[in-house]
Amino acid sequence: MANTLKIMDLPKNERPRERLFKYGPESLSNSELLALILRSGNSGENIINLCNRILTEAGGLNGLLNSNAEEFMKLKGIKEAKAAQLLALAEIAKRFRTYKSGEEYIIKSPADAANLLMETMRSLKQEVLKIILVNTKNKVILIKDVSMGSINSSIVHPREVFMEAVRRSAASIIVCHNHPSGDPTPSSEDINITHRLKECGKLLGIELLDHLIIGNGTYISLKEKGIL
Repeated sequence: MANTLKIMDLPKNERPRERLFKYGPESLSNSELLALILRSGNSGENIINLCNRILTEAGGLNGLLNSNAEEFMKLKGIKEAKAAQLLALAEIAKRFRTYKSGEEYIIKSPADAANLLMETMRSLKQEVLKIILVNTKNKVILIKDVSMGSINSSIVHPREVFMEAVRRSAASIIVCHNHPSGDPTPSSEDINITHRLKECGKLLGIELLDHLIIGNGTYISLKEKGIL
């Protein structure tokens, strides 16, 4: 069996760790930073070449952060161990940009809610409906996936939307879903669902604060549009 090429197999002056300590992390390329995480290449391909290829085939850092396990393992040289490392890296990067980094996150405007989920949802390839639960001070309690696939009234049941809000004693919820096309313009079904959830929330005493539709780097707030 051929040997796997590791970072230590590189000439010393080309090793990312040595370059990091000598010149600082900002001096390293994306491939070199990734190499420090993955650590070993494959038979006939050193770690730097592997990381260059991963970034190219994944579509750069943005593609890397939005790929799933199946997509990673379609790349030559990536099996479960490296796919797990890449998924963990992507999740940490996303959490640094959200309240999950350990800090309290308070929603004061539709933009605050959109910013919380934009990086997670902007590149999804299918529609996902999420809810943000907040307390009486609009502090985020929880973000939860409710459904995946085409968002319509036959799939989005109010029971599923409000179940966790009741369990967590949330004061209010914000509903968010994405449009994979990148265009956040609401459909008639989006509007119908919003009205239905608003009425259900009134009965439960849990206010529907907003329904956000996430596009590619943009969003629409149905509250701001006067629909809610």
